[in-house]
Amino acid sequence: MDMTEKIKNYLGIAIAVSVVVVAFSAWSYARSYGDSIQPSSFRSFSVSGEGKVVAVPDIAAFNFSVITQGGKDVADLQQKNTTKTSDAIKFVKEQGVTEKDIKTESYSIEPRYQYYACKTGACPPPEIVGYTITQTIGLKIRDFTKIGTIFAGVAKNGANSVSQLSFTMDDPSGPQNEARAKAIAQARQKAKLIASSGGFSVGRLLAIDDGGVSLDYYRTALMKESAFGGGVATPAPTIEVGSQDVIVNVTLRYEIR
Repeated sequence: MDMTEKIKNYLGIAIAVSVVVVAFSAWSYARSYGDSIQPSSFRSFSVSGEGKVVAVPDIAAFNFSVITQGGKDVADLQQKNTTKTSDAIKFVKEQGVTEKDIKTESYSIEPRYQYYACKTGACPPPEIVGYTITQTIGLKIRDFTKIGTIFAGVAKNGANSVSQLSFTMDDPSGPQNEARAKAIAQARQKAKLIASSGGFSVGRLLAIDDGGVSLDYYRTALMKESAFGGGVATPAPTIEVGSQDVIVNVTLRYEIR
């Protein structure tokens, strides 16, 4: 056999080996891919768990608004509104509330219109007769013994409306993590019971779905301007803080073996 024939034979063998290697690699990949998706797509089951922790809030939050109505002199209205708001904020600071816990939530200037009732003929367009300025301040109170005093005090010092009281936690991560751990432990236990009843074994964990955190806030609507009596001394309301449920839900998906 001459050299040319030997080279052809070697090339043929090399090509055949390459084809076998490629085919084996494709088969191995397909099998691995099939094994990886089969548990999650066809041989898996899900369980849910709920964890609950009772926590005590450490922050009280509420809003107060200063509402000023008047004529067309916007600058004068702004000055009056700012003075009343500053008086209320000054009082709040005197009660120990720091600047980081005082925030302007909104500030608006709205026109007030005079409308005409015309039974016949052309009716003149609405006319602006004045403006209403509303400034809303959000507060966080960390000393709960001052809540009632601050409620009554801001009303006495210029606020027309006090509302949206809520209790929450400054850093809820601790109770949330504790509740989450309880939820996962409950789901794991449930998975074992289902597998035992169903006659199969719990395989590897395929996915965890954190359903989020639920917090039971305590809110109350406080008295409006008419009840505060326009600066008349008002008894401070009694506030009961109570506790707060921190609830976490999770879903675990396992392979069936």
